[in-house]
Amino acid sequence: MRLLVFQHIACEHPGSLRKFLAADGIEWDAVELDEGEKIPPLENYDALWVMGGAMDVWDIEDNPWLVDEKAAIRRWVRELKKPYLGFCLGHQLLADALGGTCGPQRPAEIGILDVHLTDAGKSDPIMAGLPASQKCLQWHGVRVAQEPEDAVVLASSDACRVQAMRVGDLAWSMQYHVEVEDETIDTWGCVPEYKDALETTLGEGAHARIKAEADAVMPEFLSASERLYNNFMTEART
Repeated sequence: MRLLVFQHIACEHPGSLRKFLAADGIEWDAVELDEGEKIPPLENYDALWVMGGAMDVWDIEDNPWLVDEKAAIRRWVRELKKPYLGFCLGHQLLADALGGTCGPQRPAEIGILDVHLTDAGKSDPIMAGLPASQKCLQWHGVRVAQEPEDAVVLASSDACRVQAMRVGDLAWSMQYHVEVEDETIDTWGCVPEYKDALETTLGEGAHARIKAEADAVMPEFLSASERLYNNFMTEART
C-alpha cells in the first residue's frame, strides 16, 4: 500500500499514526500544500489522508491551492473511489468538496472534550472497538454545518453535531484529533493562530491546563488511534 498525505502546516502531520505506518512498512508521501508543493498523480496511491491546518475551507483568496485540493478530494472519493481519512480541516474539506457546507463554530470547540458515537457510528467498521463515548482533543473554530447528501454522521458532541462522518463506502473523517501524541499540544501551542484561539476560548493559562488534561488521558488517546488506524487499514485493504 502507498499512502498520500495532504498537509497544510508542518506541525499537523499524521502524529501518533506514523508509528503504525512504520510498523506496517507502509510508504507515505506528504504534500505540504501551504508551501506550494504540487499534488502528484492520484493514480499512484492507494489511500489519502488529509490533515488539519490554520486556514478555513473558504479562505481561497489567501490560499488559492485550496481549489486544487478540493478538486483532488472530489476526484479521489467520487471518481477513483479510494479510501480517504480526514482530520479537522480534512473533515471540513471532505464536506465542502462533496457538496456539504461549513460555517463558524460558535463558540470555538477547544479542549479535551467528550465525543459520542451515533447509532450509525456504533455499527460502522471504522469505529469498531471504540467506546461509545470518548475523550478527544478538539481545536477548531469551523464546523460542518451540513454534511453531503450521501453522508452518515458517526459521532457528535454537545457543541458540534457532525464530529465524524462516512461518505459513500470508503471515505471517513473526524472533526477531532485522533492523531494526538505527547508533544502535540506543546507544538501546536507555538503556532500564533492556535495559541490565540486557545487563550481566547479558554483564558489565560489554558495551554498548561489542556496539556495536563491531555497527559492524563494520553493512554486512551493512543489506544483509540491504534484502533482507528487498524480499522481503516482493514477497510482500505478489502
